[in-house]
Amino acid sequence: MGRIFAIDYGKKRTGLAVSDPLKMIAGGLATVASQEVIGYLKNYVQKNDVELFLLGEPKQMNYQPSENNERVQSFKKKLTKEIPTIEIKMTDERFTSVLAHQAMIDGGLKKMKRQDKALVDELSATIILQTYLETIRK
Repeated sequence: MGRIFAIDYGKKRTGLAVSDPLKMIAGGLATVASQEVIGYLKNYVQKNDVELFLLGEPKQMNYQPSENNERVQSFKKKLTKEIPTIEIKMTDERFTSVLAHQAMIDGGLKKMKRQDKALVDELSATIILQTYLETIRK
């Protein structure tokens, strides 16, 4: 059984999360510089069975594409070219950063740690993935 890999692609950093083999639990994996993420993913899939990339699709409140959408679509094309054997599914990523910040507050993290943008990106990818996993279980 392959894992599902979530990607919260950003201009500078990309948050990554992965499911367990049974696709029940999402776990934060890393935050990688966006220009290095394809190499990271290629290395990861050589060592692990991944069946799906879940890519966060940036949208505005009115469901229109956000300013980051062009970058995400360009990244999707590159990823498809570099790793053509793994399906890429787009999913709405609205509110994930807000939810990540709230999870950090609820978890009792100090203000300095909550300002760590890399942690926010990783948590956002985890939220994207956990939401998807809950959806496919229903």
